[in-house]
Amino acid sequence: MQAHHAHWPARLPHAIATPATSLWVNLAVNAQRYPDKAALVFMGRQTSYRALHDAAERLAAQLAAWGVGKGDRVLLFMQNCPQWVIAHFAILRANAVVVPVNPMNKAQELAHYIEDSGARIAITTGDLAGEMAQASSQLPEGQRLAHLLVSQYTDAFDPRALQPGDMPAAWQDWLCTRHPLPLLAGGAVHGWEEAIACTAAAPAHTVGPDDLAALPYTSGTTGRPKGCMHPHRSLMHNAVASSLWGTATAEGVALCVVPMFHITGMVSVMHAALYCGSTLVLMPRWDRELAGRLISRHKVTVWTNIPTMIIDLMASPNFAQFDLSSLKNIGGGGAAMPQAVAQRLLEQYGLKYAEGYGLTETAAPSHSNPPDRPKQQCLGIPFMSTDARIVDPQTLKELPQGEQGEIVVHGPEVFDGYWKHPDATEAVFFMLEGKRFFRTGDLGRVDEEGYFFITDRLKRMINASGYKVWPAEVESLMYRHPAIQEVCVISARDDYRGETVKAVVVLRPGQQGQVSEQDIIAWSHEQMAAYKAPRQVRFADKLPKSGSGKVMWRQLQEAQDAGQL
Repeated sequence: MQAHHAHWPARLPHAIATPATSLWVNLAVNAQRYPDKAALVFMGRQTSYRALHDAAERLAAQLAAWGVGKGDRVLLFMQNCPQWVIAHFAILRANAVVVPVNPMNKAQELAHYIEDSGARIAITTGDLAGEMAQASSQLPEGQRLAHLLVSQYTDAFDPRALQPGDMPAAWQDWLCTRHPLPLLAGGAVHGWEEAIACTAAAPAHTVGPDDLAALPYTSGTTGRPKGCMHPHRSLMHNAVASSLWGTATAEGVALCVVPMFHITGMVSVMHAALYCGSTLVLMPRWDRELAGRLISRHKVTVWTNIPTMIIDLMASPNFAQFDLSSLKNIGGGGAAMPQAVAQRLLEQYGLKYAEGYGLTETAAPSHSNPPDRPKQQCLGIPFMSTDARIVDPQTLKELPQGEQGEIVVHGPEVFDGYWKHPDATEAVFFMLEGKRFFRTGDLGRVDEEGYFFITDRLKRMINASGYKVWPAEVESLMYRHPAIQEVCVISARDDYRGETVKAVVVLRPGQQGQVSEQDIIAWSHEQMAAYKAPRQVRFADKLPKSGSGKVMWRQLQEAQDAGQL
């Protein structure tokens, strides 16, 4: 018996057998089991399991009419809303592959997702459609989108029927405005209501566990995001395991505010909830007052989040008025939960905050704290059916308990590899005791009870409020600025975000005095997602370099950490 098995939830097996079906079947089954039960709640309106299923069927038929076939990739580019869920399942129903894209991305970033995935169809919302159309127009004719499906948020709710408290005042214009459809160079633009009114029959559903289901992108040291190939079986495992781990049932209610384009929101929240017939309460963005009201009104039982959300909610002047008594399981990851906040949750509400750990490559959790016995500021124990070790990063030999090394993972949730990057795939896998292990790039240790703790990063990465920022990607985008000669991106401490993005910039000759740090910051926010854009810029005469001419980013990072930059 492994050390962590002594603290394993007594009600659960160490490993599970998951359904040998596609993810679509989960929705199809529950549409029969619970046809009139609320699957989704959004802005005061409920969508039943039957309605969700039928809308996805009709949209799948429309996708097929536009030429979508088995294995084709379809971009999904929107905030959390019912249309995201309908579109996600419609793509799966059409035997195709979901490419979830961060709605904060700008046209310059989006062009890469279109080109690299080979998608010819994208589904988005009116507020974002212009960016997607612009991205497509930047590509050569043969690589552009052929169809752009645009939904308005009001396709999912009636603004006239909103009750007091259903929507923050600041969201009124954003959610209630119906945006004009953009032009798509060389392609056609369609409205949502037209698409889901399709009367044709959807194609036969032929995909199974080993077929590709999703292609979420992750960046890395190369700067260009890479698609992570997840078949139905890897996502199915973590959807089922997450629901079991969190004691989810058909009577449960989950609050979904972590974005569903992200692997955690997609798998551990959306798929986990819909697998077991729970109700999913959707928030398109974070708002602490709305979150408090939704938990109270809908008797939310499970809430996966990032710690900054908890901190913000507890800082609300109205916090005492919110009823959190329905919550049974609360946890998350992306950043460490401050011990004082976790302790307050435990003492005041009896809630044990269970942190977890995982990557896009591992379909969210590869580790999670047992809900009954979590440790604070800890990654948890290896997830169901998972073998995790600590190895020497150079020799790849397993290290003794307590020693620092690289966290590596073997399990059914691990992805198949990087899309069109066989060399990168080969570099992150290795064999140990006859098993294929994935190298996470994170350094950690295991305590005497088998709990894992993260200690450092092997990879160059910034963690801003749970969002991973890869400096090389930010640098490649910043080099497009005509005044920038050289740039190095590092992390800076931030009281709220934990870490934030800082750029050390060398200007081109003659640009000194012509452009300011604030000019660079403002330009960056126009070119890339807000969480990636540097919030701090420091001009320098030169960057430190090695004998081979490589920028010594670690030297700048150490100077920043020491308060010398």
